[in-house]
Amino acid sequence: MNIKITGTGSYIPDTIEKNDAFLEHTFLNNDGSVINSPNDVIIEKFQAITGIAERRYAENHLNSSDLGFFAAEKAIADAKIDPETLDYIIVAHNFGDIRHNTVQSDMLPGLAARIKHNLRIKNPKCVAFDILFGCPGWIQAVIQAKAFIQAGMAKRCLVIGTETLSRIVDKHDRDAMIFSDGAGATVIEATEEEGGILSEETASFTYDEAYYLHFGNSNNPEISKDLRYIKMEGRKIYEFGLIHVPQAIKTCLDNSGYGIKDVKKIFIHQANEKMDEAILKRLYRLYKTDIPENIMPMSIRELGNSSVATVPTLFDLVRNNKIENHSLNKGDIIIFASVGAGMHINAIAYKY
Repeated sequence: MNIKITGTGSYIPDTIEKNDAFLEHTFLNNDGSVINSPNDVIIEKFQAITGIAERRYAENHLNSSDLGFFAAEKAIADAKIDPETLDYIIVAHNFGDIRHNTVQSDMLPGLAARIKHNLRIKNPKCVAFDILFGCPGWIQAVIQAKAFIQAGMAKRCLVIGTETLSRIVDKHDRDAMIFSDGAGATVIEATEEEGGILSEETASFTYDEAYYLHFGNSNNPEISKDLRYIKMEGRKIYEFGLIHVPQAIKTCLDNSGYGIKDVKKIFIHQANEKMDEAILKRLYRLYKTDIPENIMPMSIRELGNSSVATVPTLFDLVRNNKIENHSLNKGDIIIFASVGAGMHINAIAYKY
C-alpha cells in the first residue's frame, strides 16, 4: 500500500494588491516612531528582500472557510472521488474566519466543520477538525493523514490549507506587505499505484523561539491596545530558517532512500524569496553539490505569503503547468518543506 496525493486544487483570489498600493501608508517603527525613509524607498527595499511585487486579497464577502471550500471542491473533482467516502477533513489555518473590516477570529465551529457543511457531506463518519501549526500546517496535516491511513483508521483524507492574513495585519507595520490570502487542498489516499509519501520530518523549537511570530499591538500607539495583529521577528525567523530547514530536509531525504541528485523539485513555503534561496544554498552545501536549474518553483512574486496555503497552491500550479519552466513527471522525487510560527519546521519526501 502506498499513500499518495490523488487530487489537488487551489483558490487564488482575483483581487491583486500591487506594491504601489502601500505608497500612502503611514509606516512606523515598533516603538511608534516615524521611519526616516519615504515609502517608495521602503517598498523598493522590501521587494528586493522578499521578492514580492504583488499579493492577492480575498473578496470582501468571503472568509477563509469559503476559500478552503473552493479549493476542496477542485481537489475532490481532480481526484474523481465521491466526497461521502472521505474519512477525514483536516484544515490548517492560523486565525479562523475573520470578516472583512474586523480583527476578531471566529473558530466556532471549526473551519473543517464549516467546509464539510459547505461540501454537503452527510456521512458523520467523515471526521472534520482543524490544525494550528503555523505556516507548516498543511504539510503537518498531510503527515497526520498519512498516519491515520497507516494505522488503518482511514483510507481517504482531504487536507486543506487556507488563510486570509490580509485581515490581521497592522497597516502601520512594513511586514503588512508580506501577507496575502489563498487556499490549497489535496486528497490523500491509500493506493496500489507506485509512489507517494516516502518519509517525513517534523520538529518544534519552543524553548527560545516560540514567540518569533505572535499577536501584538499596532506600531501606532494611538490604536487601542485591545486590538492585536500578526507580528514577527523577521531577522530571527530568517536565521532560524537557514539553520534548521536545510537539516530537516536532509534528514527527511536521507530517510527516504533517495539522494539529493534524485530530487527534481523542492516546494518550500513561500515566505521570503531571499530566505528560500538561502535555504536552498545551505541544503546543497550540506550535500557538497551544485544546485540544479529550475529545482525550486516560486510563486511569491505574484501571490505573496499566504501561510498554510502557499505550498499546496504552488504544488497545484506546477502540477497543472501554470508556472513557467516547471512541470512534474511520473516518478519524480520531490520535497515539501516549511517553517513557521511555533517555531515549527517540517518536510516530506514524495515520489510523484
